[in-house]
Amino acid sequence: MNTILITTIVITVIGIIVGIGLVFTGKKFFVPVDEREAAVRECLPGNNCGACGYAGCDAMAAAIVSGEAPVNGCPVGGAPVAAKIGGIMGTDAEALERKVAFVRCKGTCTACGQQGNYIGVYDCRSAALAGLNLKDCDYGCMGLGSCAAVCPQNAIKMIDGVAVVNPNLCVACGLCVKTCPKGLIELVPESKHVAVQCQNRDKGPQVKKVCSAGCIGCSLCTRQCQFDAIHMDGNLAKVTYENCTQCGKCAEKCPAHVITPTCPVTPKAEAVEATEA
Repeated sequence: MNTILITTIVITVIGIIVGIGLVFTGKKFFVPVDEREAAVRECLPGNNCGACGYAGCDAMAAAIVSGEAPVNGCPVGGAPVAAKIGGIMGTDAEALERKVAFVRCKGTCTACGQQGNYIGVYDCRSAALAGLNLKDCDYGCMGLGSCAAVCPQNAIKMIDGVAVVNPNLCVACGLCVKTCPKGLIELVPESKHVAVQCQNRDKGPQVKKVCSAGCIGCSLCTRQCQFDAIHMDGNLAKVTYENCTQCGKCAEKCPAHVITPTCPVTPKAEAVEATEA
């Protein structure tokens, strides 16, 4: 009987000591959590699909609260979820500029020379890791479709060796941006209808040798703009979207026709989509 009593007392004392230790440890290492994070997480659909560009809904909620991601960053939830999160964060979701992916390359199989016939894993990243350049232009789209493969909305098609984005389907999740080994894809404001569709930084004569659709660095576009919205970054023209008024003068004067509508859906691309549908 005494043995049982002593054992019970010892276990009770140990439990009390452990409990006190846990309370002390909890207070000592307590990390404050923004209550908005839990509220935002409740608004998200919980698919953990990664279409937003984050590991899951928990990571997305934390990014929104920290200001790293916009309140309309969930492509699955769409406008209804964005409105709810906007209410929590005190932000007008409708006032945020929608963005779409834009591929800075016009180097189609016709415009840009080919290094040869590629036989191997049909993935841009794998080819890039192997040190392969499939086209004469070192800066251009490799055309193997890694960006199209990761797009959750099927918004990217490979047309004549170049990735083409359908802006009506794009949700600006950014997965294609992270996937492209050449860094050719960027997210641009939907309302801005001009962008330089090239990333070749070589001088004009060198560009023309490898691609008939590349920026030749003539700077003629910069002299047309009255709003300081386009400037030269070395040999390459770049648009500052915040200043652009969409007057279109730069596109009209570009001799290489490399300043184009952001994310244009070409008739050929539309025909392909119609066939697949």
